[in-house]
Amino acid sequence: MQKVFGIDIGGTSVKMGCFTAGGERLDEWAIPTRTAAGGSGILPDIVASVEAYCRQHGLAQSAMVGAGIGVPGPVNAEGIVDGAVNLGWGRCDPGAVFTEATGMPAAVGNDANVAALGECWQGAGKGRKSLVMLTLGTGIGGGVVVNGQLVAGCHGAAGEIGHFPVNPDEPETCGCGKHGCLEQYASATGIVRLAGRALTADPHRPTRLREGALSAKAIFEAAKADDALALALVDRVAALLGQGLATIAGVLDPEMFVIGGGMANAGEFLRGRIERAYRRLAFAASRDTPIQLAQLGNDAGIIGAAKLAFGARAR
Repeated sequence: MQKVFGIDIGGTSVKMGCFTAGGERLDEWAIPTRTAAGGSGILPDIVASVEAYCRQHGLAQSAMVGAGIGVPGPVNAEGIVDGAVNLGWGRCDPGAVFTEATGMPAAVGNDANVAALGECWQGAGKGRKSLVMLTLGTGIGGGVVVNGQLVAGCHGAAGEIGHFPVNPDEPETCGCGKHGCLEQYASATGIVRLAGRALTADPHRPTRLREGALSAKAIFEAAKADDALALALVDRVAALLGQGLATIAGVLDPEMFVIGGGMANAGEFLRGRIERAYRRLAFAASRDTPIQLAQLGNDAGIIGAAKLAFGARAR
């Protein structure tokens, strides 16, 4: 039975799993992400954990198909990471390091792209060959799958949907250094920022958003309770996301869109609004492209990494 390792490196923990070629998860575990000293201990820790697993289960490392590794940073088609700030990494080749230490082939991809591959393989897009996934959380990530393969782009920046420019007149700076990126408005952080602005601009407007801590969850709960300000904020976010998807459709024309991340917990309340905005703006030929909620949650990363592993080539 062919087996691979799926590895998803996060800022606090590294999630790992062993999978079969059919996508069956045999085991899953996690180890801490040691970001001290420029993240120099992360890959050795991963190697040690994989080797320990192989010993424990009597697996010859040479018999493993390989490993897929998801990294929170831009990764080009050759698997080169061009800096992963949350890990303390500069430009590096983690796949080569892993292969040299273990003898196993390794493939590396951006974590959001890898999650999209997971959804395409075993999640919302199962049975489809192409999709674009948006991950709505603190920021906005994205992943592109075409003909069953990840699209990394020349500089590893394919899928950076959160940094689509939507307002060049925005005075505040995005985390990327630009102004007016989509994630400044349509992420969990972005909708809270918009709410804060609205509350400051009209301090006497009645709204339940003045009660308790302001968060994306609180905004969606208020909107579901028909709070006028919260509804306006959610509609604005949905309109911007629909605009972003319509732009993507005009370039890639994918089989479907998948919405994931923490904000996707708003479910149909958000998805339906995005879909309506998308259909108003999309080119006629792609207007009926389905928009679905992600199904794999936090497991998308290791599942996609496992799928990525089957394309790994010995170095």
